[in-house]
Amino acid sequence: MNTPHEDPRPSAPAQESWNPQRPGPMPFHRYRPFQERVRVPAEDRRWPSARIERAPLWVPVDLRDGNQALAEPMDTPRKRRFFDLLTGMGFKEIEVGYPSASRTDFDFVRHLVTEGAVPGDVTPVVFTPARPELIDTTFDAIEGMERAVVHLYIATSPVWREVVLGRDREEVRRTVREAATRMARRADRLRGRVRFQFSPETFNLTEPDFVLELCDELTALWDASPDRPVTHNLPATVEIATPNVYADQIEYVHRHLARRDSVVLSVHPHNDRGTGVACAELAVLAGAQRVEGCLFGNGERTGNVDLVTLALNLFAQGVDPRVDLSDIDAVRETVEHCNRLPVHPRHPYAGELVHTAFSGTHQDAIDKGFAAHAKRAAELGVPEREAPWAVPYLPVDPADLGRSYEAVIRVNSQSGKGGMAYLLRTGHGVDLPARMRPDFSRVVQRATDDSGREATARELYALFEATYLVPGREGAVRLVSWSASRDASGAHRFVCALEREGRRTGHEGTGNGPLAAFADALAGAGITVEVRNFAEHAAGPGADAEAVAYAECRVDGVTAWGAGRDTSVPAASVHAVLSAVNRAGARWTARTREATEA
Repeated sequence: MNTPHEDPRPSAPAQESWNPQRPGPMPFHRYRPFQERVRVPAEDRRWPSARIERAPLWVPVDLRDGNQALAEPMDTPRKRRFFDLLTGMGFKEIEVGYPSASRTDFDFVRHLVTEGAVPGDVTPVVFTPARPELIDTTFDAIEGMERAVVHLYIATSPVWREVVLGRDREEVRRTVREAATRMARRADRLRGRVRFQFSPETFNLTEPDFVLELCDELTALWDASPDRPVTHNLPATVEIATPNVYADQIEYVHRHLARRDSVVLSVHPHNDRGTGVACAELAVLAGAQRVEGCLFGNGERTGNVDLVTLALNLFAQGVDPRVDLSDIDAVRETVEHCNRLPVHPRHPYAGELVHTAFSGTHQDAIDKGFAAHAKRAAELGVPEREAPWAVPYLPVDPADLGRSYEAVIRVNSQSGKGGMAYLLRTGHGVDLPARMRPDFSRVVQRATDDSGREATARELYALFEATYLVPGREGAVRLVSWSASRDASGAHRFVCALEREGRRTGHEGTGNGPLAAFADALAGAGITVEVRNFAEHAAGPGADAEAVAYAECRVDGVTAWGAGRDTSVPAASVHAVLSAVNRAGARWTARTREATEA
């Protein structure tokens, strides 16, 4: 018994000098670590050096385990839509229901039978507890199926045996054997091919020797063979430890199962600690051949393991996932409809925002990555969709999942010059020179700071137009008319009529190029212009594409950027210079007025 001065909590390790955190108020002493709850034999571990080089057998349990976790379970039409999605994606073994749990589940299994809805290469799985009457209901449901797996389960860990079942190990073993025997007899009366599956529920809290005892007895009782294997499914029903512990447990069973070549070793991780995906991947490294889970991880508490993430993790490593996720949005929309639950916008691979960058540094890296990818594809002589993928911040090509590149970069107040440049280029054919990007980035930053929201590609172009294109057409200095020519000596001549403050004046200039001649004409109007940088490009493919020009000019001591867009390259260039002139105009307006009056 503790004295009033004793603290029942275990003493904490010594605090490091660099760590300012101090003991918290939560009663952590109430909880036992996994090593005090279950013995995990850790032999010569092989799984840490293993590699996943092929996909396991994926078994979606959305229609059973996922369905029982819904506030509003699926009816037959929603279940059928989900089932058709799963078969269309290429899943070959699908848990379709718990026929003894409800009339709805029973009717859906019968619907699959009577409607001939099961493709010839797909095996339905049905779920049953170890109770005679429920086993009979389950077999009644699959009557007429060409093939099926009947999945038997019972809780096996000490706390479940004591608290839930009220049975000791021997009583549980006897219950399992009686149920398995009944299943074998019922299967003999069916015309279809039936295989068997066993799950020691709460496997990860069950004594390892008891797991092997139950599994080996059923392997023998069901007379498993390599061409008619039994599935032993080992669930992390409630996660209790780090994923490496689960891997140790799986590897131990994998190494010690009798008639191993006649057993499909399966896992069913949950996500209570948020490590369901890691548990599944490490379990496959440790010898698991089959993984049960749900699309996008729906399930009780924090969910079942997410099969979409698992499959696309393999895909991102160059391993064929053996399911079709090439239209990820259609998959997500169907699952959301059937589950009536949203998929989080940051969900791996499938979320609305997972391929989107708002950060300026991320955008710049992605923009450069796209350019490098296009160059690499050209050097290899292959389409960009076939070139090896290596783009910063994008572990997979969004196009491989049916996504467009439109949402890859989105601009808000956190964004930099790379993002808005990418959106202007891909959305409107405007490829800003690198030196011009900081100038426009400041404009965008002010706009997004003021609005507090992101700017769309259309809004960015409207800002670009108002900032650079409009001043070249409608500024304080306006070109009423102009012409450019070149004489026999190669000199260029520029003749124009300018309008300022309602007055029109004529000017002409000469130079070694059209813009130099235009600058000379402007000098005659009292506007000193030095073109420091100039760039132009076509806004799209084809001979009839518009031209976009950019000019950085020093105007009476003020530096400004301008831009022009026109079907004519010379016109776009002239408007770009005039835009820069007008944007720099605040400082020379007074001087121009004085010159005009004189």
